[in-house]
This record gives sequence, structure tokens and C-alpha cells, in this order.
Amino acid sequence: MHFVPTMWTVWAVFAVVLAGLHAYKSRLERDEDDQIFLDDSFDHMKNAQAALVARVHKIEPVERVALWLTVAATLFVVGYYVVDFMNQFK
Repeated sequence: MHFVPTMWTVWAVFAVVLAGLHAYKSRLERDEDDQIFLDDSFDHMKNAQAALVARVHKIEPVERVALWLTVAATLFVVGYYVVDFMNQFK
């Protein structure tokens, strides 16, 4: 029974990484403003917003990969228990 704890540990690691990435991305997006800067005196704010958007766009592919790894691990866990359930009735 060494396989089951390892399987759950791998799933938990993927889930925690996904939750951490989502929390970090949400934190960045909270500081993002939806406004247009028309005057040159607001260039520093425009640059700060552009930097925030760049960081959010950099995190999105990593978050997407973490999501798919978590989904795959979840399907694997469910599949394992379905097969185990079926094997109990043989």
C-alpha cells in the first residue's frame, strides 16, 4: 500500500501549487486598474500598470499547466479507485 499515499501526495502537491499560483495571480490582478491615461504626467502609473499586466501574462501559462496537471492527477486518482472498486467484485 505504498502507492496510494504517494499518489495522494503528488495530487496534493499539484493542487497546492495551483492554489498558490491562483492566489498570486489574483493578488496581482487586484492592483490592476482599468483606466486610460491620457496625460503624459501619468506615465509612471501607465508604466506600473504595464509591468503588472506583463507579470500576469507571464504567470498565465504556468497556471494553465498546473491546472492541467491537477486535472490529470485527479482523473488518475478517480480511475485508480474505480479500477479498485471493480476488482473487489471479481
